[in-house]
Amino acid sequence: MSLTIGYAAMLEQFHPTEAVELSAYAESKGFSGVMAADHFQPWVPSQGQSAFVWNVLTAVGERTSGDFGPGVVAPHFRYHPAVVAQASATLAAMYPGRHWLGVGAGEALNEHVIAGYWPEAGERSRRMFEAIDIINKLFTGKDVKHKGEFFQMETARLWTMPETPPEILVATAGPLNAKRTGRHADGMITVGAPLEKISGLFDKFAEGARSVGKDPDTMPKVLQLHLSWAPTDEEARQNALTEWPNGGMKFPKADIRNPQDFAEMAKLVRIEDFEGRMIMSSDPDEHRAYIQRFVDLGFDRVYLHNVGRNQREWIDVFAEQVLPKLTR
Repeated sequence: MSLTIGYAAMLEQFHPTEAVELSAYAESKGFSGVMAADHFQPWVPSQGQSAFVWNVLTAVGERTSGDFGPGVVAPHFRYHPAVVAQASATLAAMYPGRHWLGVGAGEALNEHVIAGYWPEAGERSRRMFEAIDIINKLFTGKDVKHKGEFFQMETARLWTMPETPPEILVATAGPLNAKRTGRHADGMITVGAPLEKISGLFDKFAEGARSVGKDPDTMPKVLQLHLSWAPTDEEARQNALTEWPNGGMKFPKADIRNPQDFAEMAKLVRIEDFEGRMIMSSDPDEHRAYIQRFVDLGFDRVYLHNVGRNQREWIDVFAEQVLPKLTR
């Protein structure tokens, strides 16, 4: 599969109009594709935004020509899976061959707002895969009924359907979910992590895919990569600390409910906490080498997020000095 380097539009940091403008600008400079965050709240109050991802994706579809999708939607708390299926199928019908559906198990920061019971990780995963089963059935365009462990659905069908259903890409960071993703989804999404950990995820993903007769080598492997580039190393480090402190939190974050709690935790984050988790550098070649390691491992789509507000400056530098030098 060919390599594409896309733009990660962080709706936690930018007004939706600006996020769309930046997505279009990134494409004009050589980025291909957009991953947009589905958040109900920002990680910390200072990030300041949290637009509804489906509206933004429609505008991205109008302003760009590459692929795009949510990174990622939890199709089983704020949304019923049937609603996610309808939203995704509509985008795929409007922009044929361009839209993919990214799904994940969810985080309390976004999902607790419906005031329901917030389950432990194992149940969240089971809910997600049941939701994926419903979405896959609805993507056939046929009448569907469902009565499962977590969801019930009376006879329903999607009346607006694309010729080809969107790919379902599942966000996974652990071996169990990676294996189930290979069985139940079209591809996987993960975030930057030690290469040996990701290699293990790839192995489990491939095992799951082969168990149902799929070829894992033809299935998308998607990476969202957070980084911090600025004209000086000091600025790059400061941007990481002030704009994306959640990136330096070395603990699971799925059970934390509000930005104010994250802000209190952010007071404890130090520059050294980002080491091994996110590159912070003014040297474009350091970033290129870092990204290339993940490409060499087997990713075919990489969506880059520069954590600073210096988006256009960063896009210009990477378009000229990083993207042309990345090879598959």
